[in-house]
Amino acid sequence: MRIIAGEAKGRKLAAPRSGTRPFTGRAREAVFSVMGDRVVEAAVLDLFAGSGSLGLEAMSRGAASVVFVEQDRAAVRILEQNVAAVGLGGTVVRSGVVPFLTRDRGTYELVFIDPPFAMADSEVDRILGLVDERVPAHGIVLIHRRAGGSPPKSDNLHGAEPRRYGDSEIWILEKEQR
Repeated sequence: MRIIAGEAKGRKLAAPRSGTRPFTGRAREAVFSVMGDRVVEAAVLDLFAGSGSLGLEAMSRGAASVVFVEQDRAAVRILEQNVAAVGLGGTVVRSGVVPFLTRDRGTYELVFIDPPFAMADSEVDRILGLVDERVPAHGIVLIHRRAGGSPPKSDNLHGAEPRRYGDSEIWILEKEQR
């Protein structure tokens, strides 16, 4: 797995041996193509970060900052190695996503949510509700889920139909202006 574009293009990323599901290069390339320049200078939150491939790709493409949230101890070690190897910064937080979102007060223009496929839709919607409080108008939330699941539910975040990549789909939601 490598960084696809930007300042760190071509840098290799390690992936945890188990417990995570790396976001494919093809899917990352497509997602960042859709977001374009909106990544530049964005504050980014990468939830269920795993190897950090999404957040590190955002940093390489000009994001101002990235907070990586991952609970799994082995994944955090790999994530810290990847952040150091890429050399563009970022803050790694070892925590569950819900406890982090309950105590965090940051604002993020771009949020990646890549939970385990086995996570219930209701739990993803709960997380989405907590994320909604951290995203300003016109902020973007990307959700990666198993294909064929229920659409994410939010009062303030809306988007088009998901993009499908193999057995997964990606929802790109935007915060409505209030």
